[in-house]
Amino acid sequence: MIRIAAVGDVHLGEDMRGRLRPALEKVGEHADVLLLAGDLTRHGTVAEAQVVADEFADLPVPVVAVLGNHDHQDDKPLEVTKTLQDKGIHVLEGTTFEARINGCTLGVAGVKGFGGGFAGKCGSAFGEREMKAFIQHTCDIAETLEQALSELDTDIKVALTHYAPVPDTLRGEPPEIYPFLGSYLLGEAIDATGTHLAIHGHAHFGTEQGMTPGGVRVRNVAQPIIRSAYTVYVMEGANA
Repeated sequence: MIRIAAVGDVHLGEDMRGRLRPALEKVGEHADVLLLAGDLTRHGTVAEAQVVADEFADLPVPVVAVLGNHDHQDDKPLEVTKTLQDKGIHVLEGTTFEARINGCTLGVAGVKGFGGGFAGKCGSAFGEREMKAFIQHTCDIAETLEQALSELDTDIKVALTHYAPVPDTLRGEPPEIYPFLGSYLLGEAIDATGTHLAIHGHAHFGTEQGMTPGGVRVRNVAQPIIRSAYTVYVMEGANA
C-alpha cells in the first residue's frame, strides 16, 4: 500500500511565505509521497519559486513536481526548476521518479502537458504555422510522457501532469476553454503504458474525479477543487 498526497495550483507569491507550511509539516503521518501538479507560483519568477522551495523543502516524504503554465510566465522555467531542485524537490519534465515504499515500488513520470482539446473537439496540425506549432507541441509532450511511462517497471505507475488528459475532470469549466486545459493525447499516452493513476491540476472550476477511455483513474488536484493543502489517494496494487 502506498499513500499518495497531491495538490496543484497553489499559486504561491512572495506574500504567501509560510502559508502552507503548518499543514505540510505532518504530511508524513498521512502520506508516503507528495506530488505537485504545477502552477506552484503566480508568475513564474525565481523569487516566487524560492517561496515554493522553502515551503515544500525538508518534508518527511519525497516531493515530486511538474511545472505549470504560470511557472513559465516569466520565461525562466530552467531557473525555477533549479531553485526547486536545490531544495530537494524532484522536478519532472519527460523524466521519472522511483521509490520503494512499504515493500512496493512506485514510479512517477511527469510532464507539464499542453492544450489542444479532446476527441471530436480538438485542434489539428493544419493551416497556419502558429496552429501547427501549437498542436505539434502537444504531440511532442504526449510522446515524451508515453516514453517516460514506458520506461517505468514498477508495481504502481503514476502519470503527473499539469494539463488534463481527459475532459471528465473539466466539467464545471466553460466548454469553450477545454482546448486550453488539456489534450486527449495525454490520455492516450497514459492508456498505452499500463498506468494506474493520473494526477493533474489546471482546472480550477472542474471536478476531482475522472477516467481515461482505457479505465485509468484521473484525479484533478487543483487546490480550488480539493480545498485543502493536499488530498491523499491510497494505492493497493492497481486500485485507488
